[in-house]
Order: sequence, then structure tokens, then C-alpha cells
Amino acid sequence: MRTLTMIGVPSSAGSYAAGQDQAPRALRHAGLVEALAAAGIDVHDAGDLTAQVWAPDRDDRFAQNIGQVVASVQELADHVPRLMADDRRLLVLGGNCTIAVGLLAGLDAALDERCGLLYIDRHFDMNTPGTTIEGALDWMGLAHALDLPGSRDEFAGAFATRPVLDPRRLAFLGTDPTQSTEFEREQIAALDIGVTTQAEMIADPAGAAAAALRALPDAPFAVHVDVDVLDFTDAPLAENTSGRNIGPTLDQLGAALDVVVSDPRCRALAIGELNPTRAAGDTTALTRFVAALTAVLARWTG
Repeated sequence: MRTLTMIGVPSSAGSYAAGQDQAPRALRHAGLVEALAAAGIDVHDAGDLTAQVWAPDRDDRFAQNIGQVVASVQELADHVPRLMADDRRLLVLGGNCTIAVGLLAGLDAALDERCGLLYIDRHFDMNTPGTTIEGALDWMGLAHALDLPGSRDEFAGAFATRPVLDPRRLAFLGTDPTQSTEFEREQIAALDIGVTTQAEMIADPAGAAAAALRALPDAPFAVHVDVDVLDFTDAPLAENTSGRNIGPTLDQLGAALDVVVSDPRCRALAIGELNPTRAAGDTTALTRFVAALTAVLARWTG
């Protein structure tokens, strides 16, 4: 049984509003640590990094709170090598989707090689401050990791390697291309990035996961799960509430993740965009999510 190290990144600075900053605490309160231990997992809870709560940034409306976002992902990247000592597996509890950028930069440093990223999300998160007026950086993380045109220097150049991510080392799973901008679709086509869609994931979770994995190179990779990939009616957990009656169920996500973590290249898992306030009307949502995540992690560390 490998040791699983868990760390929280309680930040909503890159979000549309406050809420995701509460996710690490809410998952612990829902019994995550106890469930992992009961499943026989040797879990080390490393606590939380610096807390950040979203506030409107009226001075930088199209890249709101970018200084806080960059500080958060840099802090995570700096911690990852120590957290992954002794061949440990790493679980990151976010927080914004931008944690995927810090996790990948840290994984590269920890393993001293360029690693891949499997991005499980309804969205591509490949916008820049010039392609959307919404200003939330959690819709722009991968654009900055890839250093796409229009990326802000302070984010795209925040790490030792620029770009942080080679497009040949990125694959998407569960995305809905109708929920993307024209700029994102153009970049996906131009960079020839592997995309396995939401419809494919619903029809055959295990097969879709296997297809997405085939698009990654033969190198270690991190997997990022944005909970807005889920059907919001089945599991009301996501910051983005538009996914009602679309997307995979929690069980289907678990079936896909079983395949992902069975791949020996998988070294780290991040959970992003979970907003506990969304589950106020469904007292089972967080506990069901904890149970599904525990089942996956038991297979990963066993």
C-alpha cells in the first residue's frame, strides 16, 4: 500500500465568486480522511496552503485577482516535490481549476521530467483575458499553461519552464465542445490536442477513459477533475450550475477514474471547482462524493 499525501488549496481567487475556498474543509468535515483510513489507505494529511477568498477586482476586470492566483499556484508547485517523496501518490483538494497548472509544474520538478496532464472537465479552460469578458481565471488556466496568444506574462511565465505544458502532453476527457469559445476550438484544432467528449464518457466511461489515456505520451501524468463535468442534478457540487441533466453521473465518473488510476503513469490527482454551498439542498452529495473518491483512491494506492 503506497502512502497517499493529501493537501488542500482553499482558494476561490480565480473563481466567479466565493465558495470553492471552502472545499478542502468541507471534504474533511464530510469524513474524507476517516473514509480513506477505513479503506486501508495510509493517508498523510498535509493540511492546507494559503487561504484566498474571491473579491471583485475592479482594477483588472478581465484577469481578476491574478496576483493571488499566481501566488497560489506557485505555492502549490513549490510544495509538490516534498509531498511526493518516497514514491507517494498525491491528492490535491481545490480550489480553482488553476491548481492543475501548479500541480503539473510541481510534478515536473518532483520527477525531473516533462509530465502529462489528463484534464477531466466539461470545459477546455483555454480562454485568455482577451477572449472572454468574464474575467475568471479558472476559465483560463490551461491557456496560460500552454502560453497561448493573449496569456498574461505573470501567469504564463510563473514557473521554471515556459510553457508549463506541451500540447502533445495534454488530453481532455468529458468535455462538451458546445460549452467552449471559438478561440478555444481553434486552438484545440491547431494544436491537435486529444479530446474525448462528454457524450463518449457517458456512453462508455471505461472506454472513454482508455481512449483519453492513449492520447498521452509514455510519461508520468497528473489528472485533474473539475466537478462541473458531473450532471449537476445527480451531484450538485460544482461552482458552475449550468450542467443540469447533462454530463456523467458520479458513478460514471468513478468508473472512468478507475481506469485512469490503474495506469501506472498516474502520479497525482487534483479535484477542482467543488463549491460546498451548492450541496446545501442535498445532504448526501458530499458524502456520496467522498465515498466515490475513496473507492477510486483505494484502487490507486493498493
